[in-house]
Amino acid sequence: MIGQVAHLCRHPIKSVGYEEVERVALTVGKAFPFDREWAIAHEAASFEGAPDGWQPKRNFLRGVAAEGLMAVSCTADPAARSLVLRQPVLGEIRVAPDDPADSTRLIDWLLPLWPDSRPAPSRVVRAPGQAMTDVPEAWVAVLNLASNRALGQRLGQALSIHRWRGNIWLDGLAPWEEFGLIGRRLHVGGAVLEVMVRITRCQATMANPDTGRRDADTLGALNDGYGHQDFGVYARVVDGGDVARGDGVEMA
Repeated sequence: MIGQVAHLCRHPIKSVGYEEVERVALTVGKAFPFDREWAIAHEAASFEGAPDGWQPKRNFLRGVAAEGLMAVSCTADPAARSLVLRQPVLGEIRVAPDDPADSTRLIDWLLPLWPDSRPAPSRVVRAPGQAMTDVPEAWVAVLNLASNRALGQRLGQALSIHRWRGNIWLDGLAPWEEFGLIGRRLHVGGAVLEVMVRITRCQATMANPDTGRRDADTLGALNDGYGHQDFGVYARVVDGGDVARGDGVEMA
């Protein structure tokens, strides 16, 4: 065993809300369940290809443009397709994003966080069967707690895991060992994942998920300390199965 599952996280609305869960059922060819199920398009969005398919992140509200979005937490009810969202300044809202009235309420709730200099949020969208992740492939984001601790030590402060919007956090690996797993397969609980590529990061990670304010130069620490701007890896599910916190991780 090379490690264990420390955290499982989903983000039902792209860039708006994070939630930890105890267990999840991974499916071949699918992203993390109920992750990036919706995204909020802005007025300047220009969709490519099928209008109800995956679209590039530039079309949506993101934490890189509004750090207050990083402080939204979430409690989701996938069966009801409803969410409770909380933010330190905005308070709490309960919405079912598929409902047109609720999607309007959601956009109105988020407006105080979005800069006037940016194209205004306009509508909630989803791509049936495809998560609105940052990449078009249906991958999950696998991150390493030891790498997070190492970067925090370089910065002189503890870093919340929710800065990175990962899905599966592993403990027991050496710092940055995840990069050496590219091309390898891992037994993670009852599933098998193939590690694909490194994840390059943006300025959204500079914001503290507790406050929604930028307080750590994560990108500077990565570039100066390690010569890159990468944190975590993407992996694809090659054998589906249940994964729970505390499950072991082994080389396949």
